[in-house]
Parts: sequence; C-alpha cells; structure tokens
Amino acid sequence: MNRVLRIPPRWRLAVRLTAAAGLAAAVTLTGLPGIPVDIASAGPAVSAKLKPNTGKRCDVRNGLPAAARTPAKSGLPNDPAGNFHKAGEDPKNFEFDLPGQAYDGLASPTADEEKKALSKVPGDTEANYREWRKVADASGKPADRAMEIYARWLNTGKKREFKDWFDKIYIRNQTNLNKGAGFEAQLVRDYKLIGPDWLCEVYVELFDAEGNKVGERRYDAYNRRTKEFNEFKSNSRPEKPQLEKDRVVARSMRDHTFRYTGAKKFTATQQKLIDDFNRDVSAERGRTNQVRGNQRLYNPVGKTTPIRGYSDYQRWFAPGCQTGGTQAMAAASASTCGTRGPANQRALSSGRTLEEAKRFQAEARRLDTRGTLPRGGPGGIDFTTLELRYVGGLAKGQGMRYSMRADQMPDPDENPGWGGEAKMQLASDAMFTWLALTPDKFWVNLNPDEPDRVMDAKFASTDAGRVLLEADLQMKHDFYKAMDPKTDLGKRYWAALPKQNGRPCMPGLRNWIEPKPAQVREEDGGIYILDTPLALKSTAQKTLTHGPGEPICDPSPAEIKAAQAVIDSMIVPAVEKTINTAPQYADLRRVYTSRVAAEYIRQQDAKKPTDFRPIINSDDVRAWPLRAPNQKWDKDELFRKYRKIFTDGEFTYDVDTAHGVQVYIVGGVDFSKQPKRNISRTQFTTQNRDLDRTTDTSRKSDDTSYRDTDTLYLGGGRATATDGGTPTPSPTHTGKPGPTPTSKPTSAPSKPAPGEPGASPKPPGGNLAHTGSDTPVGLIASTAAALAAAGGVLVWRMRRRKSAAE
Repeated sequence: MNRVLRIPPRWRLAVRLTAAAGLAAAVTLTGLPGIPVDIASAGPAVSAKLKPNTGKRCDVRNGLPAAARTPAKSGLPNDPAGNFHKAGEDPKNFEFDLPGQAYDGLASPTADEEKKALSKVPGDTEANYREWRKVADASGKPADRAMEIYARWLNTGKKREFKDWFDKIYIRNQTNLNKGAGFEAQLVRDYKLIGPDWLCEVYVELFDAEGNKVGERRYDAYNRRTKEFNEFKSNSRPEKPQLEKDRVVARSMRDHTFRYTGAKKFTATQQKLIDDFNRDVSAERGRTNQVRGNQRLYNPVGKTTPIRGYSDYQRWFAPGCQTGGTQAMAAASASTCGTRGPANQRALSSGRTLEEAKRFQAEARRLDTRGTLPRGGPGGIDFTTLELRYVGGLAKGQGMRYSMRADQMPDPDENPGWGGEAKMQLASDAMFTWLALTPDKFWVNLNPDEPDRVMDAKFASTDAGRVLLEADLQMKHDFYKAMDPKTDLGKRYWAALPKQNGRPCMPGLRNWIEPKPAQVREEDGGIYILDTPLALKSTAQKTLTHGPGEPICDPSPAEIKAAQAVIDSMIVPAVEKTINTAPQYADLRRVYTSRVAAEYIRQQDAKKPTDFRPIINSDDVRAWPLRAPNQKWDKDELFRKYRKIFTDGEFTYDVDTAHGVQVYIVGGVDFSKQPKRNISRTQFTTQNRDLDRTTDTSRKSDDTSYRDTDTLYLGGGRATATDGGTPTPSPTHTGKPGPTPTSKPTSAPSKPAPGEPGASPKPPGGNLAHTGSDTPVGLIASTAAALAAAGGVLVWRMRRRKSAAE
C-alpha cells in the first residue's frame, strides 16, 4: 500500500512518530477539565478526512453575532513577495481569564486543611474535588476555591510538592484553556474571520490503510470556501508533532492549504519549519505558497484579581515590606504590602540553577498542549541582562510601579535562562541601598597603599557594594588580557609604546569606570531609563607599594604622555566594550540602573512625600544584606587578594624588544563618576516609539514584545486586592522579615573626616543624568552624583624580571 500511494519514506517515518506523540499527548493532567489534545493509536496513517459535523462558526463561538455572509476583506493577509507575511503595526494586547493566579500565595495545606479538603466525598478524590468546584462556583468565596485547589492536588496523590504542582500543572492547564481562546478571539475580530465560511476548532481524522482511525489533527480555524487550515500560536512556536500530522493531511487533501499565525516574532528556526513544509508541499503539488506564515505581534494579558490572604506579594521594590534594622513593616500585612506582576512571576519560575531550569523547560514544553507558553518558555529570558528600566507611580500609599528589560535567550530549549529570582533581588536591594545610604558612602578604593580605606563598612555589608568592588578587580584582569602580546591588539600595543634603551616603556596607571552620558526621560509621573553606557578612564599614577622585579624604565613626562595616548586609543576602547557587553559586568550594569532609579525617587520625595521617605538617608542597610551565596563575602579578603596580585604579579608577557625577549609583570584598576544628558520629548518619541505603551503593558503581560525585537519588558507594582474574608497570611518566596525593628535610627549617621578611614576620595566630578524634560531640570544634585566612590586606585606596575645572566 505504501508503494501504491507513493508516500515518501520521511513522511512514513513522520507518521509513525506522530502516532507515538499522540499516545503521549493523551495522558490526562489532573487539575482542570480535559483539554482537547491530538490522540492516535499505534499504526501508520495514510489518509485524512474532515471529521463530520466538525467545528463551529468562528463568529458565534467567539461571542459575535452570526454574520449573514463572509466579508470581502476577510482572512489573514498574504505577502506578495513570498509565503511569509509580517505585519508592521506596533504590538497589540489580547486578554484572557486567569482567575487561578489569584491563589498563587497559597502554602501547602496543613493536616487539618487536607482533612477538610477531602471531606466532601470521602474515598473518591476525583468526585471530591468536583464537588468542591460546585461549592466554590456557587458561593464565590475564596476559602472554598482554595479548598477546591487543595482537593485537586490531593487527587494527584501528592506526587509533586504543592507549589510545584500549582505552578506547573494547575496554572498551566488553566492557561492552555483560556490563553489560546483569547488569542483566537482577537484574531477573529482583527481579521474578520466571520460569516458562514469560517469555522473554528475543526478536526481532521487520520486513518490507516485498513480504514481504522489512528488519530486526528485539530485546527484553530478553517475556511470552507478557500479550504485553508489555520493554526494560531500565541508563542509563534510550531510544534513538530503537529507539523508531522500536517504533512499527512497535505498528502491526502491536496486541494487544501495551511497557514500558521504567531503572536510573537518567529525565530529563524521556527520560520524554517514552516518554509520547509511549504517547499515540500509546493514541490509535490507543483503550486507555490501552499503553506504560509503570518506574524502579527500581540501581548497576552491574563486577567487576575488578587485576593488578600491568597495572592502572593513580593518584597521586591516595595518600600512598605522592607524590614530589618530600623525599617519597620508597613501597616498592611506582609501578604499584601508587596508587589505583583509578570516580572515577579517569570523570575520565580526561572529555576535557581541551570539544571533546574532545563528540567522546568522540558516539563513546560511537554505540558504546553496548546502552544500558550510565553515566548521561549520558562527559560526564554536571559536574566543576566535583566535591568530596571522604568519607575513611576510614587504617590504616597502607592509604593511604586516598575518595568524590567531583558533579552530573549537564543536557544532556550538547550540553554535556558535561569537565576531570575536572584537578579530581581539584586536590582531591588541595590535600589534600596542607594536610597538608604548617604552619598558619602558610595565609594570603593583598591589602592595598595591604603588597606584601611577599601570601602565604607556599611556599604561593604551590601551586595551593591560587593558588586562595585568586584567590578574594579575584574576590570583589572580584563585590562591585562587586552595587553597580551600574543593577541593582535596586544602585539600592536607593545610595538606602539615609547622605548627606552629599545624596551617598551609605560607608566604606572590608575584606571576607573564611569558612566558615559546617560539617556533618561521623565514622562507622566515616571522615569524611563533608556541607556546607561559605561566608560573606562585611565591616567598615569605612582604608588609607594612596590611590585615584583625591578623597574624597566623611568618614563619622562613626554614618554608618559605618549604612552597614555597609546593606551587611550588602543586598550581603553577594547576594555570599555567588554564592560558594556560582557556577562562578567552584568551585575555592575544592573546595580547602576537601580542607582539612577533611586536618585529619581530621591528627587520626587524631596518634592512631595513618598512611601520611601523613612528609608531615604536612614543610613541603615540591614534590610538588604549580603545574600547567599555571598553572605560571607569580605572586602578585606578581596583587598588582600588584590594586593598579592599587585606585589607578586599576575600576568607575565614575553615582549620582543631590541634586547631580546623581556618579561613584563603588570597590575591595577579604579572606578568613578556620572555625567548628564537631556532627552527631549521629540527625541524620546522618535527613538523609542511605543516604549511608553510597552512599559505599561509589561505590568500586565508576561510576554511583552518591544516592537519587532528580541527585547522583552516585564513589570510589576502594587496591586489592589479584593477582600478575601478572614485570610491566613500568604508566603513570600524571598526571605523572612529581619530583626524586630526599632522606631528610629539610634543616632544620626556620622561622616568621617577627610583622610580618615572610611572617608570618600574626591570623585572626578560630574552629575547623574537629567530627567530629559524639555526644560532641563537636574535629576540629582552634584553631592549625590557618584555611582561608586571614585579614588579607588589600583596602579599598574611594570617591572622586568632579572635573568640568570644578570
């Protein structure tokens, strides 16, 4: 029979794989009513037919009146230049119901709660949870819905931890049911898929050679006149098992065409799957454009109303939830004073390790029966790039609204993003640290001559301080690497230096990082942090502490100037690029954007009280300590490590000179200031089109596209909750309140005298960015300008090691 029908071998193999995939998809997921899935029994399918009486008119199914006829301009657009159409409009939102997310603060049930949850139909856990569902539907009480959720979990046999089951199964199933339907409804409205020609949820049955049904394929929409099958993917990810069935349908129903519509940017791999299918079908039929792709960007917005006592609130960026030391909890309970939003949800579901992220990713793909995962799945975000990019809504009693920016992972299935919780915590902790400490504390100082002035002790007790000092040291390493004569750049660098007695000569150096002009825009009660590039600066400097070996040269002022020009033109640009792009500086970039946000909050609070007022200049950072795995980090230990490198040498370079190969040993680093720049409304609108709407959407959607890019925005903020009756406090995922607070700081912060340990070296100067309003208004006073204390000196030493002959 296979020879008679001339089914290509690769298609026969695909069908057998499809049958196996169908069996796997038939596994029931306990948690919500059954989800339509493709099912198949063993055996190769060789024909396909529309299921009798399949589908329902798309307009009626999606709450629209039944149109008497199909409009002339009905249907998805075609690209005249090929089989793939990409709409040019800005992203649009579509909504879907997600009521279960309101219960994401539920803890695992206690023994008494388990007993109550099993009480409706003892001995029959499935009938029991269905009975609880009836009770909850009738009463509308959150307490009854919580019991239904517990009963569903108990029906699974407690094979998973409750929280894991809730996130991965219960919410996943509810999303599968509602998100795809919401996307379908939006497409039906936008593209007028109405009238008698358009049917939704159409099934095609697959039969083997003996006429036995072996499976079926579900399509989201079907046009009876044009005979086009449509698949809608809110995450734009074609599923290979579905494509394999589509090939069988295409072989059997040769007068039918196919179209795949995605709500996100198709990746090159995803588009290739569609293009390959089109190429094969078009070649088989001798007709072009038999399989089309359509990209129209949409942001999914899950509609959830949080409930006091049942919904999860995070302390991230929530001033009323910061506890420890003198910071007291807000009057509201710990379960409602915090923030909610897609940024929190995606960060908490990302996995704490790469191994955990890979497990989450594989499991999510398996359970994503309707293609409704956010783009890339739980591992789709590169959390190393996560930075705070918007702050607003600072009115008293409102906390703040925020939006984070991050890149998409290029290959999340093989290399998923992870660690989102830690990155969110760092960004939040850094912002509060910048607010709590007075600006005279913001400095680090790696000078081999000054072991007692590494950094302020309170600043050293925070992760923000740790990040800055470690970045200083990291910059030194990268400066060394850029000078390596084994590289093309290093070879040219040593050749370009001035010479003494035929040997390259350069001075000791002080190097530091400082921001280039930042771009920000104050708009509608908030600030958009648009760009915060960092610059590397370098200047000649001597130290009393000696490095290894003997000095190679004593450069004259003219030679120092010449050497510095070579360094500035060759080494500095290379290392500066590394600082702005390399992953080893991601935390530095993250805490810097939080610094910009903090100074905006300072400015707004000075005009009118905000919820941050008790924190600003409190000089108390015990609520934001060094967190695991860095809780035992020690600034003095890092200084000792640096000083050993400085005195003993770290890199040795074999440099060809007029006197043969000489060994150079080098070391050094520093950090510094912030300049300013205004961004006008016109420039903001021109260069950042749709960013304001994207930022607003990011607080509601877990997959907010910024135009047609691989940049993602995720937001959050204080969420208004309904009253859940008499709630039990819901848990947070990020730690416990600190020690019992006192009402006031014990004393005003003391400021060390210049030159004393802890005194801030004088920064090179410069202010933080202006808000960018059309009438320039300084964002930060010059006294608060420094990101991290300038004056941290690590000096390059260049010495020649003695040879045995000398």
